[in-house]
Amino acid sequence: MKIMDFLNKKAISVDIKATDKEGVIRELSDLLANATDMKNKEELISAVLAREALGSTGIGQGIGIPHAKSQVVKELVAAFGLSKDGVDFDSLDGEPVHIFFLLIAPDESAGPHLKALARISRMLKDKYFREFLRKAKSESEILQIIQDEDSKKY
Repeated sequence: MKIMDFLNKKAISVDIKATDKEGVIRELSDLLANATDMKNKEELISAVLAREALGSTGIGQGIGIPHAKSQVVKELVAAFGLSKDGVDFDSLDGEPVHIFFLLIAPDESAGPHLKALARISRMLKDKYFREFLRKAKSESEILQIIQDEDSKKY
């Protein structure tokens, strides 16, 4: 599975404005809702916030992967956001989060959801990949960086 299999190319931002966890989730949900013509964005936000209440998806090293399962999507889909200043996301290492992947899967889809989380996590372990993402200046640059990294074997 490749990130480009589920990342919506129209749901990418290199300039997340939110300054807190809920704000980031709302901003990424807005991106995804606008890109996919989603009908019930508030239901999506509620699902992600409920999952976040179980434990932070700020996994450390400046990375956050908020995710949830929801009936508002028919297939696995993701948005990407970059925060230049970083956001307190209750990260495991206590550091601000700069790189965000919002991942949403249909309610009944456990396998693809877990594979996508694993793929994102594996790729983001590479500090050079993280640095390239953090330095990106445009959405098209983000896409190119992810496509290049996706073509490598993990």
